[in-house]
Amino acid sequence: MKRKLDCVLLIDDDEPTNFLNKMIIEETGCVNEVKVTQSALEALEYLAGKQQTTVGDKPPMPELIFLDINMPAMDGWEFLERYAKLSPEQKASIIVVMLTTSFNPEDESKASRIGYISSYRNKPLTQEIILGILEEHFGWQES
Repeated sequence: MKRKLDCVLLIDDDEPTNFLNKMIIEETGCVNEVKVTQSALEALEYLAGKQQTTVGDKPPMPELIFLDINMPAMDGWEFLERYAKLSPEQKASIIVVMLTTSFNPEDESKASRIGYISSYRNKPLTQEIILGILEEHFGWQES
């Protein structure tokens, strides 16, 4: 099965990283829209539907989130604490992937204990990583 995802959400404070990750995701042809946020707070507002453009016009909910750990103001861990408090409709069945430069084994261990994190991957994001996640969580098969 190879159904396109409606939306992938990138949460990373680094603009060049977001640019490259968006490009790599789009090149896989796996998604209709890639939403980029440069802060965890902006991502939470997006998930809560606070970024509506007109009355009743909701942005697409992501099916997959790539979350950085180390960000200013609110890091990935704080994002997950607030994410846990969102309504079930706002969280839906979103797959959350920690995508980080951290090679700290404690970070990976902590991530494995958080039920909302489906996967922990080190940067850089590659098509192989994306395709592996799509296969594991969305039943994608490479042709």
